[in-house]
Amino acid sequence: MTSNKRIVLSSDHAAIDLRRAVADHISAQGYEVLDIGPTTTESTHYPKHGQAAAERVVAGEADLGIILCGTGQGIMMAANKVKGIRCGVCSDTFSAAMIRAHNNANILSLGARVVGEGLALEIVDAFLSTEFEGGRHATRVDMIEA
Repeated sequence: MTSNKRIVLSSDHAAIDLRRAVADHISAQGYEVLDIGPTTTESTHYPKHGQAAAERVVAGEADLGIILCGTGQGIMMAANKVKGIRCGVCSDTFSAAMIRAHNNANILSLGARVVGEGLALEIVDAFLSTEFEGGRHATRVDMIEA
């Protein structure tokens, strides 16, 4: 698969290695990667990294985002505070596809201490390869946005 979509990636210190693996994986598929995460394992605060990625998506600097922390939960909560973001944390491929198909999620969150690299890459593929179905789901997404 090749794509011209631009994907923003960010993480805290707990997920640097997995973030780099995701970056390499999607770059090899033709996605343009905007990696804004930290470069060292020095402790950092996941809320600022979730917010920064979310702001890039809302501003149109990236089509979609992938954010990571230890569980994926905290960074997801921070991203969802940004108006216009619909982010879900996923530990399986079905959920990753459904947050795109039914919820028009624009950011995927992963927990580096929850999923291994192999599964994480499968989750990323499910997220990126699924399109929003619209229809009855659009009404629900509008309700979320309101």
